[in-house]
This record gives sequence, structure tokens and C-alpha cells, in this order.
Amino acid sequence: MRKVLTRAYRNFGKSDRDFVALGIASAAIVLFVGTGGAVLRQTVASWQGLGDGPDKLLVQALLLNIALILLGWRRYAELTEEIEISREAEQQARLLSELDPLTDCLNRRSLIPATDALMADCAARGKALAMMMIDLDNFKQINDLNGHKMGDQVLQKTARRIQAAIPRGGLLARLGGDEFACAFAFDPQLSDSVDAIAIRMIESVSHPLDISGCTVEVTPSVGISASNHRHGEAGHSGDANALMHRADIAMYHAKKQGKCRYFWFEPTMEQELRFRSELIQGVRQGIDKGEFIPYYEQQIDLETGGLAGFEMLARWDSPDFGLVGPDVFIPIAEDIGAISSLFESLMIQAFADASQWDSGLTLSVNISAIQMRDPWFSQKLLRMLVQHRFPPERLEIEISEDCLRESSGTVRSLITSLRNQGVKVCLDDFGTGNASLSQLRSMPFDRLKIDRHFVKDLKTRASGAKLVQALLSLGEGLKMPLAAEGIEDEEILGMMKSLGSIKGQGYHYGKPEDAAAVHKRLAASGRLACADEPDPALGGTA
Repeated sequence: MRKVLTRAYRNFGKSDRDFVALGIASAAIVLFVGTGGAVLRQTVASWQGLGDGPDKLLVQALLLNIALILLGWRRYAELTEEIEISREAEQQARLLSELDPLTDCLNRRSLIPATDALMADCAARGKALAMMMIDLDNFKQINDLNGHKMGDQVLQKTARRIQAAIPRGGLLARLGGDEFACAFAFDPQLSDSVDAIAIRMIESVSHPLDISGCTVEVTPSVGISASNHRHGEAGHSGDANALMHRADIAMYHAKKQGKCRYFWFEPTMEQELRFRSELIQGVRQGIDKGEFIPYYEQQIDLETGGLAGFEMLARWDSPDFGLVGPDVFIPIAEDIGAISSLFESLMIQAFADASQWDSGLTLSVNISAIQMRDPWFSQKLLRMLVQHRFPPERLEIEISEDCLRESSGTVRSLITSLRNQGVKVCLDDFGTGNASLSQLRSMPFDRLKIDRHFVKDLKTRASGAKLVQALLSLGEGLKMPLAAEGIEDEEILGMMKSLGSIKGQGYHYGKPEDAAAVHKRLAASGRLACADEPDPALGGTA
């Protein structure tokens, strides 16, 4: 195609000169008629014995005219072919600029004018226009696990499935990566038909794909907006750009709500997105300004009633939003790729704080599934331990059961690496159902931590005690001690004590406190590091 385009544009500039050649050939024809007539008369007279034959100069001129006619006509025929090639090349280039080369769908640039034209046609026919934004969930994992070649085939087959799901005459575009958009007309009195199309599309795209003998599963998240008034949408939606923007917001909401589903755009979604944008900016700035600080929740040996250690819980002391809990900012930090820098900042503060405690008190820290994917996480953590001279045997890392959905080999390697250096590893949220017995047997955990919901069930459900007892028995069978969170009052504490030896925590012992409050508490109970004992954080006496 590149050669065709090059040839076409090279020859296109010669067209004016070639038309001059055609004019010369036309003049040669006129001269041929005049010269040929004279030569013909002289030849006939010579045949009749009335002359000496045609003039040699006239004959030569006649032959030259014939040559000019043939050359001119040939050049004109070549010119016609070249112009046709140029036109075809221009048309092909225009098509290539408007289509996605992988899926043959429209691209982002061509979708906008095509949608505006379709919207105008819908308005003329009394129809409404629906816009859907479609994003494939976890598509990056398909590329990472199977390679980009298989990923391209998934995109091609997915595009065909989406095209088959939308009405005839609808538009389909690939906007880039794993994101698609489609637009189609519908009867504004039958808006439920759009829901039916969305449901059919999700079912079709979610059906497993067979590619080169491998089964690949991909699910879509879909956001919908429409050109007519819908679900409190203020006024008419405007142009194609406005429809795409609103459908994109709805699609993001679908992902946030669990993926593999669809949502219509509502104004509140835009408000939430704007608030999230403010949070993202606040988290980025907060990390740089040191606004994230560790809080500590007491962990108690239920058998003796003595303080065993603290679990570090992150808090965001924001000047704009106040004191913000981790359920708000941790997902944002993970999404924007800032979880590692946030974790490192908190750990530096936690090591400094815990170095002032009695050496018998432990420090527990949660890590997320995102951090588990970092193959260098254990090395980074161990390097921080060395830099801050914190004893690894006093540190306990808590891994949630959700992390076991990741590669078991990666998880096992991380746990082994940490335990080899003396760090203890606890399985958090134990009992939520994500860990199989085979995983529990193969993973070298030091402790299992019962999820708080099971502990609360001790009071509210008759089967609660039996369920917790079953978890305790499982821990004993695996030879792993247990901990429990969610001990909120004396009644739950009494029930937990009756079930056996266990370490517990909860609001019954007090809410999480900042470093200053913990220091004051430990000073009152004589549990700070002794004055003559080396301070691990300073490398000397405390």
C-alpha cells in the first residue's frame, strides 16, 4: 500500500504536463489530416501518370505526425490509469485513517463525526441515540499470561461479538487498548430495549473464547448514556462528545461496582467522579507532605490478659478531608500506583515508633494484593528492616485471603523469603472462603486470624460459637496459632476465652491510637524500651 501511495503522489504532480502532451497529440492529428490529404493527392496523381510521386518532406512529416499521435495517445492512457490509481490510493488512505487496523472498527477520530451524523438522522426520524462505552475487565492479565498475539485475537473476536449484539446500522469503534464504544438508534418510548441489548452484549462477550486450543474468559463493563432525557439527566445530552463522556463515567461506575455489569449514566456519578479526582490529587500530595500517619490497635493475649503487640493501621490526616480511614484512600493509592511509596512512608514511621516499645511487643502490618504482585517486595521490606535496625522477629506481616487468588508460587516465595529472615506471616480474614485446605497446608503461615464477622456472630447467631470453634480446631490441626479481631465487649471476650488460647483485638480494648497516645500508654504501664537497653532505631541506648 505504501508503494501505491508513493507512486500515486509522485505521478499526480505530472498531470498538468501530461495534458499538454495530449494537446500536442491533438495538434498532430490535425496536421496529419492536412499532410495526409496532400500526400494522398500526390500519390494518386503519380499512379495516374500525372506526377512524380509524393513530396519526400510531406511523407516524413506524415510519419512524424503518426508517431506523435501514437505517443500522445499512449501517454494519455497511462495518465488515465495513474489518476485512477491516485483516486483509489486516496480513498484507501482515508479509510485507513478512519478504521482501527486490528478490528476494522471505526477509531476514536472517526467515531465523533459519525455519531453526530447518526444523531442528526435520529432526530429527523423521531428516534433517540444510545451510546455505550465498553471496557474489558482484567484484559491486561490476558496479555501478561498468554502474550499480545492472543490478546489481539481476543480483541478481534470480542469486536465481532459486540457488532452482532447491536442493531443494524449502529456504529462500533475501538478507542484504544481494550476499550470500545458503540452508538445506535432506538425508540425513545422503548428505552428498555437498550437494557436488553446491554444484557445480550455482556452475555455474548462473557462467553469463553477458544483460541488455539486455549480457553480464554473476558468480561465487559458497560456504561450507557442517551440523547433523550433519562434518569434525571438534565436536558438534552448535546453532541457525541458529551454522550461519550457520560457513558464513560457510567462505565467507570460499573467497574467500581464489581465489573461485568452495566449502568446508565446519572448525574450523581459525575459528582462522585469529581470527588474521586479531588481525592486522587489529595493522596498524591499527601504522600509527599507526610500527611499519612500510623495508628496502632492493641493486640492482647486472651489467656493472660497481657499486651502482646500492636497492629499498625494507616490514617490520612488531611487538611481538606479531616482524618480519613484506609477504606477510602488505600484503593485509590493502589489504582494510581502509589501504594508502595505510601507503605514505605508508613513503615518508616512505624519502625521508629515501635523501636521505643518494650522489645517483647510485636508490630503487625497489613499488605495488599497489589503489593504481593511485586516480586521484590520481600527484599524491599527486609532492606527497610536493616536500614532502621528493627528486629525482624518483632514484625508480623498480615496477608488477606484475597491475596491467595494471586499466583500461589509468588505468594509462597514471598512468605518463605520473609520467614527465612525471621519475619512472621499471618493469614488475615481467615474463614471468608478464599483459601482452600490445600493452600493452608502448603503455605507456611505462622498464624491464622479469624475475620471479625465470625467473632461478632458469637452474640447474634446460635451457630456462631460452633463456627468459631471449627476454625479453632482447623488451626490446631494445621498447627497454627490463631488470632481474632472484632472483640467489642466483655460478653464476646468471655466467649472467646472459653474457646481456647488465642490472641485478640477489638474496640473492647480501645480504639486505634496515634504514636503519642501509645507512647503515653506504654510509659504508664512500664512497657517502653529500658533506658540501658540498646534502641534498635538509633543503634545506641534509648
